[in-house]
Amino acid sequence: MCQTSQAMWNECKRVPATRRDLVSRRADAPTTENDLSLDDYLKTIRQCTICRDDPIGRPLPHQPRPTLSVTRSATILVAGQAPGLRVHETGQSFNDRSGDRLREWMGVDRETFYDASRIAIAAMGFCFPGYDKNGGDLPPRRECAPIWRDGLMAQMVSVRLVLCIGLYSQRYHLGVLRQPSMTETVRNWRFILDRTEAKQGRAVIPLPHPSWRNTGWLKRNPWFEEEVLPVLRARVADELYNNE
Repeated sequence: MCQTSQAMWNECKRVPATRRDLVSRRADAPTTENDLSLDDYLKTIRQCTICRDDPIGRPLPHQPRPTLSVTRSATILVAGQAPGLRVHETGQSFNDRSGDRLREWMGVDRETFYDASRIAIAAMGFCFPGYDKNGGDLPPRRECAPIWRDGLMAQMVSVRLVLCIGLYSQRYHLGVLRQPSMTETVRNWRFILDRTEAKQGRAVIPLPHPSWRNTGWLKRNPWFEEEVLPVLRARVADELYNNE
């Protein structure tokens, strides 16, 4: 197994890697490595084409474009599901109406949201997965998180607050704390916030996806805006302005 992401990247450049190769050779990057190591790991992620070249099921129907924004200094992680089409086209995470709603939820402007030194953005799948037969976004690709997520989380040593957006992110970040449905999980937000902060040292707030397709859900669940958003905004502000 490679001991650093740089070694892994050098090996991948010499021999086209299959998905099985990457899983067996990946390096869960030590938290003691410096920023250059993270740069190498991110470079490797951004060159990944496994979902097209060695997929689980049907290959990605377009050119992969892994999109994420991560630094070792960021104290907030926005952990979404997968980029949408506009993100795929622009290369900027949450650069769409969902992002506008998410920034409103968080109480931040675009400049602050895209300050990677303070807010990291890394979805469970790094590439736009395409559309289903009804025109909705497909789930995150199944190849992505098993290969890259653990190593990436190990590199984000400063993160103290994780915004866990949607079912797939909640499955990974919450484990047994996740409830049978997304709604039940978000309803349990206060227990999850307290428990993760005490046990993991990283507070997690579960959120629905800010997609405009979820406008109906927000209307049916007014407690989310009344109870969760004030705490969310306060915790985000605390990380951005009170822990500097």
